[in-house]
Amino acid sequence: VEERVAWMHKLRDALINKEEYLIECIHLEMGKAWHSAKEDFSMLLDSLNFYSEAIYQYQPKHFDDKDSTFRHTMTYESVGVVVAYLAWNFPLLNLAYKIGPAMASGCPIVIKPSFKAPLSTYAFGEICAEIGLPKGVINIVCGDDAIIGDTLSRSVIPGMITLIGSTQTGLHVMKTGSTSIKRYSMELGGNAPAIVCSDADLDLAADIICGVKFANAGQICVTPNRVFVEASIHDSFCQKLVGRAERVKVGFDRNAPVDMGPLIDKSAWERVDANVKKAISEGGILLTGGGYPKGIERGSFYAPTVFSHIEDHMTIAREEMFGPVISVLSFTSEEDVIKRANATEAGLSSFIFTNDDKKAEKFANALQFGEVQVNGIKYGIDLMHGGLKQSGIGCDCSELALEDYLTPKRISKSIR
Repeated sequence: VEERVAWMHKLRDALINKEEYLIECIHLEMGKAWHSAKEDFSMLLDSLNFYSEAIYQYQPKHFDDKDSTFRHTMTYESVGVVVAYLAWNFPLLNLAYKIGPAMASGCPIVIKPSFKAPLSTYAFGEICAEIGLPKGVINIVCGDDAIIGDTLSRSVIPGMITLIGSTQTGLHVMKTGSTSIKRYSMELGGNAPAIVCSDADLDLAADIICGVKFANAGQICVTPNRVFVEASIHDSFCQKLVGRAERVKVGFDRNAPVDMGPLIDKSAWERVDANVKKAISEGGILLTGGGYPKGIERGSFYAPTVFSHIEDHMTIAREEMFGPVISVLSFTSEEDVIKRANATEAGLSSFIFTNDDKKAEKFANALQFGEVQVNGIKYGIDLMHGGLKQSGIGCDCSELALEDYLTPKRISKSIR
């Protein structure tokens, strides 16, 4: 353990020395705002720091049995080779979720970044080589999903496959990986509800919803996909959302006060725009946005967009948007909105805004999501992150993630 931890600290120090280089890689390959790319980088350091300490909780433990005839030892071993498929939306943050527990537990890891954003992962690998990290500890390969990905999944070598991606990709990976018994740790698609009650701090709710919805151009799996607003405040709350959306600064200049960059590519732009147009055709009311932002009618920049009068049956409410589009639905009954919020196969994140503690507790206990955020939003390497239903298995972050990478072994010795 001490040797692994020493390498984790050495890697952390080398990354700190290449901070601007790595942030620039994210900025260039994603078009992500500079301050947002910094958050990606910071998570990488946080992961190495956290897991280099957390691993010590999994040292051998000795105990006697109830008959006092045996002495038992519980040890923890590496699950073996891990294959990690990364999503493109947070290149280094997603890498951080996997590198920390893999290195701490002693799992050799094969990392396949998305072909849409592999640059920062390659740069990370370059730094690993520069510090002399032993060969085979961290391996990076990128290429066609059907060739590289399916080959890795079919292999009987990996002890675990971990993935950040869509539910459809998760199903494909599990099916392809059924050549042997493997563990799976997957963070998959979301369709997060945000419930805004009339007694909530509406400015706070609007700030948080817009902040997480327009950050990274809405390309965040935990961002609210359906914003349920109590009918009595529906119109006034929509006005707050519109005002904030129209103040978002869109662009690609690390030296300018940019809030939001472009979507990942032109195909993403076309998908979001098609969903916006479909929502209009299905009866949604476009309050602001849609198409290119004013003054940037090129590339894959998309205007911060707000819809009202969205209904549950509409495509925009049933499918994950993964773009800078807020969809507002109205509700009058607490029981009804809970039922509607849960009416999805996804179960990753959810949000509640109310100043009534009993109401917050009621919603939190009833919502079928792996994460329930009340009057705020908080993520960190020390906080478990995972979903229910079709949004995943296992978890990222916290000590719980280490348990996916470790196999317990019991050694029992007779006392003579």
